[in-house]
Amino acid sequence: MKYIAMIYGNQAKWDSFPAEEWPRAIAEQEAFNKKYRESGELLGAYGLADAANAQLVRREDGVPAVTDGPYLETKEYIASFYLLDCDSPERAQAIAADMPFADVDPVELWPVLHESAADV
Repeated sequence: MKYIAMIYGNQAKWDSFPAEEWPRAIAEQEAFNKKYRESGELLGAYGLADAANAQLVRREDGVPAVTDGPYLETKEYIASFYLLDCDSPERAQAIAADMPFADVDPVELWPVLHESAADV
């Protein structure tokens, strides 16, 4: 079964992280990604832009109507997400708990119930 693991944050949180710690934090995250890519359980890892760059898209009269995202008022937003493919919920939980900083900030884990076939 596939799972989405999500990390939340905000610009104030990133700004409060000491600049000299970023190389270590990035190296830990890359090691995590490599470990689970090699096991075949990490299908993808994606970091998102700041919430100020998010947009809300609707279709009005058949054309896209784009406005600023609805999440700008929230204190935290999705910062990164990981697509996992695991044999059990317990394995997905173990991988999420192995993520760097999971001891400080929780990782939200959602089962993926539907997947659009690529050949349709």
